[in-house]
Amino acid sequence: MDNPLYDVAIIGGGPAGLSAALVLGRARKYVAFIDEGRPRNAVTHEIHGFLTRDGISPSEFRRLANEEIAAYPSVSFFTEPAVTITGADSRFEIETMQGKRLLSKKVLFAVGMKDRPLDIPGLKEVYGKSAFVCPYCDGWELRDQPLVIINKGAELMHFAPLLSGWTNRITVCTNGPDELTDTEREELRRNQVLLFDSPIRRIDSNDGITRQVVLEDGSSIACRGIFFKPELVTGSNLPRTIGCQMTELGEVVVDDFGKTNIPGVYSVGDVTSRFHQAIAAASKGSLAAVVINNELNGIAWKANL
Repeated sequence: MDNPLYDVAIIGGGPAGLSAALVLGRARKYVAFIDEGRPRNAVTHEIHGFLTRDGISPSEFRRLANEEIAAYPSVSFFTEPAVTITGADSRFEIETMQGKRLLSKKVLFAVGMKDRPLDIPGLKEVYGKSAFVCPYCDGWELRDQPLVIINKGAELMHFAPLLSGWTNRITVCTNGPDELTDTEREELRRNQVLLFDSPIRRIDSNDGITRQVVLEDGSSIACRGIFFKPELVTGSNLPRTIGCQMTELGEVVVDDFGKTNIPGVYSVGDVTSRFHQAIAAASKGSLAAVVINNELNGIAWKANL
């Protein structure tokens, strides 16, 4: 049949989208699962903190998830980006890069966030190997090691105490003005955290393992790992295109069930939160799928699940 009307179009194939596809497939809903296959975590070797899958590679995680979802014949896979979306609740039209035209009653964005190009020489070579953004995901592997934090301002004052749970050998490089108050600088000194505000010249490494951070003032800081603040952008412009409310940081605004301000449109995963963990994204994907299924079955989404 040409251009069938799917129940749900899921755009994005990370843990959130995969989890939603599994739930909806098991609920016998016709799902168009649209994923370009370029996840943000592709640079990392392992996923951590995901019960029963701790340490699995992102590619193996996705392979197993796709294999499980494929057991449910009502889910169709489209391995290409979605480029346009129009329409309204009960009939959205999505066009893919290769010109496929897909119709769907509901839309679930799981488009994630993507990193802006890294502008510190040498950071690209260590990102995902010994430089990370989340200590909950990768702090254990760098426990008790000398680490550099690349961050500044209020976020640094949250991040430095957090990282101290994994190591007390912390040096801060703000890569320019630190944006701290005198009181905050004194707090770092009191906790024996060295602070450097000279711009970073480069990061030296061997086979992805950080050796030192070299600053423009000539200082060099020996370390075995780095935690840094990434510069992120929304993984797709489609939520904005369809009219979803967005934050200044590019996140899609949703309620507790993943519902956006646009009727029939949901969003889950990293694009809706600053808490970027695979298991949390999968949980939100599962919950949104249940709410969408209820809505398709004529059950008010505010009702008990």
